[in-house]
Amino acid sequence: MAYTIRRVEYFYANIRDDLGAGYGVLTQLAELGVNLLAFTAVPSGPSLAQFALFPADPNKLLAEASAAQLPLDGPYHAFLVQGDDELGALASVHEQLFRTGVDVYASSGVTDGRGAFGYVVYVREDQFEQAAQALGL
Repeated sequence: MAYTIRRVEYFYANIRDDLGAGYGVLTQLAELGVNLLAFTAVPSGPSLAQFALFPADPNKLLAEASAAQLPLDGPYHAFLVQGDDELGALASVHEQLFRTGVDVYASSGVTDGRGAFGYVVYVREDQFEQAAQALGL
């Protein structure tokens, strides 16, 4: 199985869940030159959405978000796994963590439909270095 794993930092932004909120934030960040490696959005109460922003350059995101008055919570740490979409690819990542006692408390993945996948793995902050070592990082 061919895949790469890297450490990433992410930040949360709690945004009022209005029509076009995601579009507005993503457009604003793109106009400010912030490149995102990954993005997720989930409901966070009756009128809020929680955006998780995984910037290629965390310092750039922090500077631009501050200037744009976009409040961020973080940084937090996760792993970004990218590679060939093969049967069991995600299971092998989980196995490496399981065997060393690291708890994966959330994850999100997608294939591109052409043979590749991307996967974000969240572990507890106090287990991050242990997880990195288990993953050979």
